[in-house]
Amino acid sequence: MVRADDATLVLDSGAVIGLARGDRRLRALISHAHRMGVSIRVPMVVLAETARGNGPRDAALNLVLHSTAPHRPLDEPTARLAGGLLATARSNATLDALVAAEAIHCRPSVVLTADPDDLGRLLAEQPGVGVERV
Repeated sequence: MVRADDATLVLDSGAVIGLARGDRRLRALISHAHRMGVSIRVPMVVLAETARGNGPRDAALNLVLHSTAPHRPLDEPTARLAGGLLATARSNATLDALVAAEAIHCRPSVVLTADPDDLGRLLAEQPGVGVERV
């Protein structure tokens, strides 16, 4: 099992939205991660799913993004890895597969998610990657 203290935290849309809405447990987890020097990533697909431009409606989201690690662009190897995960899991959860692929790239990692079912299936056979409900 991958422990959040030992791994990069990868935030899915549910985790980012929870932080933006001020979820105390999530904020405490992220604060603890920062104190421990843990890297925190938000995949670009999560940004696309949660952002609504760059205006005042995204102020809380922007604060979350500024407190995380530099963001990797979505690239072809990540997209191909996501496609392979979809095939293996017999899933059509493309956004979750892209988040899973990001987590694989920065393992050891833990994906923080409000809905662990799809991500759990996509990452079931991946050593060094955990999924944690937030």
